[in-house]
Amino acid sequence: MARKPSNRSRIEQLTDKWEPTIQAAFLDAVRDITARAELGQIVTRLERGDIAGAIDAVHLDPAAYRTLEDAIAAAFKAGGNSQITSLPKLPSPAGGEFVVRFDARNLRAEQWLREHSSTLITRIGNDQQESIQRILTEGMIAGRNPRDTALEMIGRINRATGRREGGIIGLSGPQVEYVQTAREELSGGVQSELSNYLNRKRRDRRFDSYVNKAIKDGTPIPRDIINKMVGRYSDRLLELRAETIARTETMAALNESSLHAMQQAVDSGAVNADTVTKTWHTARDPRVRDSHARQDREAIGLNDVYSNGLAYPGDPNGSPMETANCRCWQEVRIDFTAALIEEELQRAGLA
Repeated sequence: MARKPSNRSRIEQLTDKWEPTIQAAFLDAVRDITARAELGQIVTRLERGDIAGAIDAVHLDPAAYRTLEDAIAAAFKAGGNSQITSLPKLPSPAGGEFVVRFDARNLRAEQWLREHSSTLITRIGNDQQESIQRILTEGMIAGRNPRDTALEMIGRINRATGRREGGIIGLSGPQVEYVQTAREELSGGVQSELSNYLNRKRRDRRFDSYVNKAIKDGTPIPRDIINKMVGRYSDRLLELRAETIARTETMAALNESSLHAMQQAVDSGAVNADTVTKTWHTARDPRVRDSHARQDREAIGLNDVYSNGLAYPGDPNGSPMETANCRCWQEVRIDFTAALIEEELQRAGLA
């Protein structure tokens, strides 16, 4: 008989599958928005000084992120099913065994998914709208060409792929600032600022020769080259954002669903909640946060919170400083020693 995978390998298999799925879903949503943005309408509205109208023409519809919501829901369901299948046989008082299945349609499970997805999409949308409004407003105040401003926002079409690339759609607020500052560094012709650009880790190094030449000769970098350089930098930041969202959301979905799965087992009568423990595990490498390293292997009850105030690694109720890009995982299991003691006490009529 094949042995069940360890809890660690089980979680690793789930993350290996669902992180790329959620990442791709986020990038697909961004591509859908940029593909449907009406460039002509954006330019026309900007020419009229109508910032709100220009934003409307981008069509930042929450529905664009439905594939992301679906991917998170699928990861949640997979995590719950995996937790249930990892359980040993659970004997019932009648002499058989309990049959426990994870129900993603359970009221509490559905409520968590609905509220979590809504909060995530709202946060992404609000962050996006604020960044776009700031860029459009700054472009108008500076008297920049409306078409250039619009293209820097939604990206320019890559003739090879037919897709828009290099815009700021999908980036976080700080990332939008990085892109804007990078453009200023490349356009200003100031040697110290050009040198600053060369310190940006996500830049496309294939263009470094243009920067070095500008520093050495004092000649400006051609505008079309600057657009390409900033576009590639923006695309790489978008990849980073997608990776961060995928990792954070995958761990949240898997860890949350493991708790729901065990709680459903408790509700069915198959498991006593007092015999369930959850244990925090880190990746145990130099990249682990100090606060998380200190609580590695911390074990608590099913409904308790860890010493850092989180219900599980990646708990969305926690600060991004504690949850973003967290690679920790949670082991939820039955303490069979406690379970046997509980069973003996019940037989003796002492429980």
